[in-house]
Amino acid sequence: GPGQAEMYAGLQELGVANGEDLKETLTNCTEPLKAIEQFQTENGVLLPSLQYALPFLDLHGTPRLEFHQSVFDELREKLLERVSAIALEGKVEERYKKLEDLLEKSFSLVKMPSIQPVVMCVMKHLPKVPEKKLKLVMADKDLYKACAVEVKRQIWQDNQALFGDEVSPLLKQYILEKENILFSNDISFLQNFFSPSPKTRRQGEVVQKLTQMIGKNVKLYDMVLQFLRTLFLRTRNVHYCTLRAELLMSLHDLEISDICTVDPCHKFTWCLDACIREKFVDNKRARELQGFLDGVKKGQEQVLGDLSMILCDPFAINTLALSTIRHLQDLVGQDTLPRESPDLLLLLRMLSLGQGAWDMIDSQVFKEPKMEAELITRFLPLLMSFVVDDHTFTVDQKLPSEEKGPIPYPSTIPEAFTKFLQENRIACEIGLYYILHITKQRNKNAFLRLLPALVETFSDLAFSDIFLHLLTGNLTLLSDEFALEEFCTSLFDGFFLTACSRKENVHRHVLRLLLHLHHKVAPAKLESLQKALEPTKQSGEAVKELYNQLSEKLELRKPSPAEVTETPSMELPLPTVPTPASR
Repeated sequence: GPGQAEMYAGLQELGVANGEDLKETLTNCTEPLKAIEQFQTENGVLLPSLQYALPFLDLHGTPRLEFHQSVFDELREKLLERVSAIALEGKVEERYKKLEDLLEKSFSLVKMPSIQPVVMCVMKHLPKVPEKKLKLVMADKDLYKACAVEVKRQIWQDNQALFGDEVSPLLKQYILEKENILFSNDISFLQNFFSPSPKTRRQGEVVQKLTQMIGKNVKLYDMVLQFLRTLFLRTRNVHYCTLRAELLMSLHDLEISDICTVDPCHKFTWCLDACIREKFVDNKRARELQGFLDGVKKGQEQVLGDLSMILCDPFAINTLALSTIRHLQDLVGQDTLPRESPDLLLLLRMLSLGQGAWDMIDSQVFKEPKMEAELITRFLPLLMSFVVDDHTFTVDQKLPSEEKGPIPYPSTIPEAFTKFLQENRIACEIGLYYILHITKQRNKNAFLRLLPALVETFSDLAFSDIFLHLLTGNLTLLSDEFALEEFCTSLFDGFFLTACSRKENVHRHVLRLLLHLHHKVAPAKLESLQKALEPTKQSGEAVKELYNQLSEKLELRKPSPAEVTETPSMELPLPTVPTPASR
């Protein structure tokens, strides 16, 4: 067929006879057998010793094709080894000259499956494959597929669109993987989105594939960063910022200095990476990070755009926010004001740089966002006063009560707190982390006191996936409280259900939580929640699926009518005895 003809077309150019020549010989001759013998002699393996060996193989019924094939395979292996050796020996110009000559001779046979590996091997070892050959490879889908990544890089670096087509599915896969973790049905305060170490995350499939595609090629690295910036701008999806940092650190792990030395964020990212690993910014590293920020020179402000993207990575924000909460607690103990702590001010500076990433890249105005004085003089002291309220309450509980009766936990929230959470992004972020902190401490009183402030927050941050993922995990520590009507009403009616109908993701997170804790919830409350959470026509597949899973679980819990009549005592709610821990 035409495929065959095309495959062997290159042989004639090299003066090697092919099937067409044999056909022609046989058509124009008088003694076909003699002609075949002569063709075999002229085109066979030219080794005198073979003259006697071949008839011997014929006697054993070994087809000539099989013999030639095995000789050929053997020779090809030798040739591949030789090509790899040439690529490493002699003067640079000479070795590449040899390889280029070899490519010139063999390229016409690139369609022959048996020869293709050799041609591909030669190209793989050439740092610059001639433009014409690259164009031919690019024009042929199968050849392009068969190419080594070293050759593809040479094609990609001048074809951004083609490179984009290769990278795009990987980026989609990456975002999907992140979302799957955030919505995972396994809810736990021990294992969450932020548990894996940076080193572990960089072993992920997408980061590894991108690292492999980039190699040491700065141009390709820049292209990937450009894709990430563009997608971050288009979608505001912060996981692209994580990938930006992971990719740089993956190249750092491999010691690809060609790239690391030209990325102005390298040392900053490396230092921050160590903080993320510890989930804390210690004093020494804080100084180092501050040095990088203070060292941005006039005329190089554009690097702030990159640094802000590195700081906008949720893993960075998480580390900065956790460190901020720890600092605030220390300050309470030391009787120090926030404005007197340079370490705390640096954390806030980095938080606002990270939170301002989108605006900076969008506006292309590269300067650090102004820190609002009120954040430091009013909001943080307010948070510190909550910490003090907790201490006071705990101490009061331990004092022998004279006639005064138990002191109630403060239940109102200062209006300023609610206003800060609505209007100031950094305040909101820190406030949310404070709420996660008290939940993790199983501090039910403080949680119920501050929960109403979460209904309306800056840009709906309290209904973002990362916060809800962490909150649902920490709420498992308060699982015994779910038996109490008051707790459930505050949490579900007062918070979650206010957003369920307008925000699909909130609907999903509530269902995740109930799938995990339904056996702890008072039956009457559970029934009303099941009604309130029923999917609507507009609900997506994920919500319907979760709802069905929950309904199945609740079905299994219902006692059968027979059981109810026999043991009515079971239906009485057990009196809830407050345990000392939940006070």
